Amino acid sequence: MGDILKAIDLKKATYHDERKRIYTTHDKYAKVKAEILRISNRGMCNGRYTYGYRRVSNELEKLGIHFSGEVIRRLMDQLKVKVSIYNCHSNGKYSSYRGSVGKIAENIIHQKFDESDPYKVLHTDVTQVKLQNHKWAYVSAITDEATKEVLALQISESPNQKLITETLDQLIRKLPQGAKPIIHSDQGWHYQLNYYRRYLNDNEFIQSMSRKGNCHDNAPIESFFHIYKTECFCGLPMCKNIEEFKQITNNYVEWFNNTRISMKTKGMSPIEYRQHTLIA
Repeated sequence: MGDILKAIDLKKATYHDERKRIYTTHDKYAKVKAEILRISNRGMCNGRYTYGYRRVSNELEKLGIHFSGEVIRRLMDQLKVKVSIYNCHSNGKYSSYRGSVGKIAENIIHQKFDESDPYKVLHTDVTQVKLQNHKWAYVSAITDEATKEVLALQISESPNQKLITETLDQLIRKLPQGAKPIIHSDQGWHYQLNYYRRYLNDNEFIQSMSRKGNCHDNAPIESFFHIYKTECFCGLPMCKNIEEFKQITNNYVEWFNNTRISMKTKGMSPIEYRQHTLIA
């Protein structure tokens, strides 16, 4: 070895320093990269990444890993785990407004979306999504203002009374005993009719309605529908039929409630946040 070093005019100390450097070189970000991959994979929906650097950073902070947002963004770019979905405006906006066909309830909420206790203020609405077979799937949902949890969601090929009552039946099964929430909706014809108001009254729920034509009055459920459609369907082929649509939607709701973290719920999933809030 000495003769070789002498022949190439390389000092022995320099050789050993270089050899040591080569064999000990490692990626100082290896640990954080592994965690970023784990977190990003946990936030995948339909094979696409949904977590931006803020949510990833929040999850890393829980593990005691502290890096600037710029570093996290750069590492996510290297790992190719940047958000791969985009916002889109769906042509599936459903309007159930048919004028005054029943009784209009008082607007109790007045855009004060600051409820922090679960099961106190709920929001409901109906939306629609077009299927590949040229039919429409109608989605009726109820979400909790405090936790963002989807407490009830039903799907039908028709926006009829059965769809609404099945949504309420599912809600009843989900609510804890003694819960008497405000249920806020728009002025859709279903929510004005006697059967709906009677159902709420029989269960001691309090009805509240948005002002006519003001979607901002029911922003929480509108926000959920937007996220749901963006993460679940935007940029992907239409669902072939109602059965496929139901399967994809039910899987999404399960993931949304139990896994998907949000900065609005302190970096927790809706169910984690509800459990944390009730314990506190």
